[in-house]
Amino acid sequence: MDLAYMATMPVEEFKQRREQLFTKMPDNSLCILFSEVEQRRNNDCNFPFRQDSYFWYLTGFNEPNSALVLLKKAQQCQTIIFVRPSDPLKETWNGRRLGVHNAPAALQVNLAFSIEQFAQHFSPLLTDIEKIYHESNLHTWGEQLLQQSKFDFTQAESWRDWLDEMRLFKSNNEIALMQQAGQISALAHIRAMQQTRPNRMEYEIESEMLHEFNRFGARYPAYNSIVAGGENACILHYSENDMPLKDGDLVLIDAGCEFAMYAGDITRTFPVNGKFSPAQKEIYDIVLQAQKRAIELLVPSNSIQQVNDEVVRIKVEGLVKLGILHGDVNELIKNNAHRQFYMHGLGHWLGLDVHDVGSYSKAHANGDRNSRNRDRPLEVGMVLTVEPGLYISEKSNVPERYKGIGVRIEDNLLITEYGNKNLTSAAPKEIEDIERLMAAANKH
Repeated sequence: MDLAYMATMPVEEFKQRREQLFTKMPDNSLCILFSEVEQRRNNDCNFPFRQDSYFWYLTGFNEPNSALVLLKKAQQCQTIIFVRPSDPLKETWNGRRLGVHNAPAALQVNLAFSIEQFAQHFSPLLTDIEKIYHESNLHTWGEQLLQQSKFDFTQAESWRDWLDEMRLFKSNNEIALMQQAGQISALAHIRAMQQTRPNRMEYEIESEMLHEFNRFGARYPAYNSIVAGGENACILHYSENDMPLKDGDLVLIDAGCEFAMYAGDITRTFPVNGKFSPAQKEIYDIVLQAQKRAIELLVPSNSIQQVNDEVVRIKVEGLVKLGILHGDVNELIKNNAHRQFYMHGLGHWLGLDVHDVGSYSKAHANGDRNSRNRDRPLEVGMVLTVEPGLYISEKSNVPERYKGIGVRIEDNLLITEYGNKNLTSAAPKEIEDIERLMAAANKH
């Protein structure tokens, strides 16, 4: 059968992840996860289907209305999947289904049943089960199925901490996919620089990037792309992308592709006309120096929190030098004076989700769910973004030449035993490199 929709990584890896999860489960326990369902766009049209990341992580299966059950009884482990049954008529209209018969071999599971017969086959699995692992409130349709069983799922424990910790550390296969996502995303940013010029619309540049994603096998962006010209760059999650790009403005582009389910996430800021003004250079240089220093420090045993402290100091010193902030650097940092210009964190985990799962806190990783610190030491195999920025709105009380300038520079780092590897370094960020690339494009 045609398995073109299946995972690009070996199906054995999904099986190994399930086996790892089994080792955490006590005897006579059951763990259940549900897939995503198709989401209505309007009337009888749906958005493109995208699988739930947790479900994908354990199955590599990209169909809706499915359920995964891990059963551990008498030290015997069984994987059972519920899928949509084969239906020639529906498949003619809406696409192929793997089907119950093909699922065990294709997904390397023990048993498969029709999701339409969930209650009939699931209830017997609960016999002699002493502990259930289930994450409530993720999928309403799954909750409705469980209500038909005889087990009181209000007593279930969450599997989330287990899977979050597993997903935080990337395998060699995952790293290969993320390298590809980073490279394709970088090529799209290069194309954006080459194609940007005054009076083009923000959405035109977005479309240039989508073209580049598709050209290299990434069907979709990993998140809603931000193409923010001028002061729009001071809106952190700007997504309208419907304004003309003006001569003399900067444009901030935060966009990354999703390749084989894994996200790339790059931000670059560059001049619409290809040439930074003196004021734009000054702000840009502060952010660039902060990011370079952060990349030096984001290595094993250091934490995001301590690196961000260094980034804040670099920014405050730079803003004081430009006359944007006034006073003693230490006092300004103590009073969070920078927060009006830098109001987000330094970075986030990256993987199957652009804001990927996993604890940032040393205490949270040890069971304290209330801790919001980002003091967890970095370890080999983690992937994160590093994205300092400065955003000076038109309403800021600063010298006129700096008003309306928003700058963010973002790359994706893999933590390695030697320090880190920048997965998105192909996207230019030095002022000279950006201006040279854009000048060469404008000659043609």
